[in-house]
Amino acid sequence: MHTIEELEKLISYHNELYWKKAAPEISDVEYDNLMRELESLAPDHPLLTAVHGAAVAALGKVKHREPMLSLDKAYSLEKVLEWADKFVRSADEMLLVQPKYDGISARWENGMLVTRGDGSEGEDISDKVPLIELESIDYTGKLLKQNYIRGEIVIRDDDFRELYSRIKRKNGGVYKNSRNAVAGIMSLKEIDDIQAQGAKLTLVDYRKISYSCSRRELPEYFAEFLEKIENLPYPTDGVVIKLADEAYAASLGNTAHHPRGAIAFKFTNIRRQSVLRKVVWSFGKNCLTPVAEIDPVEIGGVTITHATLHNLQNVLDRDIQLNDTIEVERAGDVIPYIVNSLPGENRIPVVISECPCCGSTLEQHGPELCCVNKDCFEVRLQNLLAAVRNIGIERLGEPTLRKMMNTLKVKSLRDIFELKVIDIMQLESFQIKSAENLYHEISKARQVTDYQLLASLNIPHVGLNVARVIVNALGFDELRTADEETLSNIAGVGPERAKAIRQVLDEQSDFIDELLSAITLTHAAEENTAVGGTICFTGKMPEKRSFYEALAREKGFRSVDSVTKDLSVLVAADVNDSSSKLQKARKLNIKIMALEEFLQMPAAAEASIPDQPVMPPSTSGSPKVDELPLFAPEDKLESDKSDTLKSTTGEQLSLGF
Repeated sequence: MHTIEELEKLISYHNELYWKKAAPEISDVEYDNLMRELESLAPDHPLLTAVHGAAVAALGKVKHREPMLSLDKAYSLEKVLEWADKFVRSADEMLLVQPKYDGISARWENGMLVTRGDGSEGEDISDKVPLIELESIDYTGKLLKQNYIRGEIVIRDDDFRELYSRIKRKNGGVYKNSRNAVAGIMSLKEIDDIQAQGAKLTLVDYRKISYSCSRRELPEYFAEFLEKIENLPYPTDGVVIKLADEAYAASLGNTAHHPRGAIAFKFTNIRRQSVLRKVVWSFGKNCLTPVAEIDPVEIGGVTITHATLHNLQNVLDRDIQLNDTIEVERAGDVIPYIVNSLPGENRIPVVISECPCCGSTLEQHGPELCCVNKDCFEVRLQNLLAAVRNIGIERLGEPTLRKMMNTLKVKSLRDIFELKVIDIMQLESFQIKSAENLYHEISKARQVTDYQLLASLNIPHVGLNVARVIVNALGFDELRTADEETLSNIAGVGPERAKAIRQVLDEQSDFIDELLSAITLTHAAEENTAVGGTICFTGKMPEKRSFYEALAREKGFRSVDSVTKDLSVLVAADVNDSSSKLQKARKLNIKIMALEEFLQMPAAAEASIPDQPVMPPSTSGSPKVDELPLFAPEDKLESDKSDTLKSTTGEQLSLGF
């Protein structure tokens, strides 16, 4: 135990390191333990209610029109429930569960970006806007003057992996983690150099991701919400639980430190020792990732047998070898990771020199270990898988794509678009209905936005967000002929990325022409707006929720996660269920639609919502294979006989050999 005076000195010292110098010496958990110790000795100590802001190079101070306060913290579900029971008006009071991002709080209003600062007054950091992309509820792109956003400035996990291993600080080093990178960049007086290196930050709207349940349901769904938030592509260090009724929450007021209507649940870092027994190098996009197999160890009630080693450089820096005693941590990540290693007996190196798939010599590119053989099956598979995801074919996962490459000799997106139902039926475990479903999914993906097409080319460090910025600046046709200088002048691109874009566009020019002949290319601005209003889904459904959200966009809806009075329609797996969302929808007289009815709705131009809730329609099943012609109408065969196969949704199917 420390004295109050010792705790004052320690906490002030670590506040200085964390907030002003972005160079913390202890973990968040260790810091929080010091704060809790101080609270137990001096509950009213001013350090407990102080609001801190990161040190930034600012244009001036700006007073907030509403206080931007910190949140009270809880470290167990029991404490969260204690908070909830203090303020909810009944067990059916709705709560929102949102990510607690690990970045810098800020608000964007009238063309000005301002940090939280001390809660009442923040710093104007509008000069950093060229580095920042907004991710809001229904918008991703540049910050627009008419936006009003409260959110967190972070670096997405994928951006940190792909960009920041090569972005240099003033001292020549690299940023150790994304939060330090955000703080470091915010402290820069000039951003020209960091911008030229391709640095990118993201302002995440606090409203973008939100899960809802009643107080009664919170214990049941809490672990599920935590797992979803831990899986998000953003740095998080906990979750925020708040009252869904904003007016009621505001009526509760604030303490000197935090609003009463919300609380933060902090992830705790738990470490255990184990022994490294095996390292498997698994393929990812453009690189191999080392995954450790360890002796079973229990962390936070979960038995851990695998842990990520991140990349080759991490293995080399820590000199990790088989039979070493390793320290495993599970914090805000679902996948545990190794933080320390102590040499064991009979050590065996784990780094490989040959590709486990094709046998080619592997090369180190930055921190990653890469197979540079473009004909390697696993390299082609991972590149094609990334293209499929960027193009939006939700049902086509790695196992099916692997079967397509092995059985149907698929090599490119064009090959996938040319598949017929009869081709898909050749794949192991595919019957007529499953083949139909996948065929329709592929067919829908033929309408591709220009930024999806650019992202599907697998250009290093050009994902969907960067691709959208590029095509909005140039347009796809102009992009294909743009020189490196033009490309590098686009905000967030820079010389290295421009060089990679120009190289891939030249190398794949013929392929792009072929692909364009097989798809319908649209500009992002031409995509459907939410003409059908907002839509929410409830209940256990056969596919991932992202699949139905993608369908909703096609049908002209904007997906949301909670039921409010402004919701247009609630889609239910079981309209007779008594879930809190259905109960609330009935109470608010919101239209309820069965999942089957939603699936049969046409695209946005024709979509309409029934006036009354509907029951699931009866289905007569799929036609038998022997009742169906196996030739597409366009197939030119010696026989003049050709028929059209109708799917269960009434669309024509192309089944030709």
